[in-house]
Amino acid sequence: MAALPVVAKVTETDFHKGISKMRKTLLSAVTLLALALPAGAQTLDRIKETKELKLGFRTDAAPLSFAGEGGRPDGYSPMLCAEIAQAIANILRMEELNAVFYPVGTQDRFDKVASGEIDLLCGAATITLRRREIVDFSVPTYVDGVAILLPKDGPEHLEDFAGKTVGVRSGTTTQEALNNSLNAANISAEIKVFEDHADGVAALESGDIAAYFADQSILYHLYATSESKDKFKVTGEILTIEKHGLALARGDSEFRLVVDAALSQLYASGRMEEIFAEALPGVTPGLAVRAMHLIAPTIP
Repeated sequence: MAALPVVAKVTETDFHKGISKMRKTLLSAVTLLALALPAGAQTLDRIKETKELKLGFRTDAAPLSFAGEGGRPDGYSPMLCAEIAQAIANILRMEELNAVFYPVGTQDRFDKVASGEIDLLCGAATITLRRREIVDFSVPTYVDGVAILLPKDGPEHLEDFAGKTVGVRSGTTTQEALNNSLNAANISAEIKVFEDHADGVAALESGDIAAYFADQSILYHLYATSESKDKFKVTGEILTIEKHGLALARGDSEFRLVVDAALSQLYASGRMEEIFAEALPGVTPGLAVRAMHLIAPTIP
């Protein structure tokens, strides 16, 4: 599998577009873990041997994870993974660590984690029990929810879409949530499934669908970048609460401990708030996002 040409030496190279500079300072709370790591820490052992950390990222889930200028990884989650890469380099006392970003799709992303093709999924992945049958997850990194993109004069209540056609992206928890919500409310509506968000927005603009359902963060970005945004709106209310995390292989508790410790340090230091502001400029964190800062594991 070919990687995007974004190999970075985490000890000396700026992250994409100069937005998030990789730090050379030691994460002191995280490095305490190095003394406790057992000899059989499989992912960490392989990383130390190959000097490579394999990171998967969604190319089409802006602003959380997407391909930016030149195809380089961009967004909230890749920025978090850049910080985690630096923490891993510090823990393993590596002078050089190549953080290689691989693009993944909605259909194969968890399989690639489970098979070991990537070590950490830096995308927009909702934590579910069904997915945890395949992969494990870090502590929550973001809270999102299903919202609706629709014409400015369009109805915002689910029951108003009875007898109409609505759109959703395939292979997402939004598709399942929309199906469940319509069935639970006994609403008969046709659901049209799209392979990417751009196609869904195009269908909305042409009038082929009455509304497009997706995560609110994604819809905000689609709305902001649409040439027809004056004709549309994004609902302020969300239909679901979806906790996002970074996916990693099951059964490697040592690697997960390092990832969780790095994230907890980001929460405690205030760096997580800075990354949010850089990735989602002008967006005020909601109550659920702010609560993550309170429930993150305590730093020793």
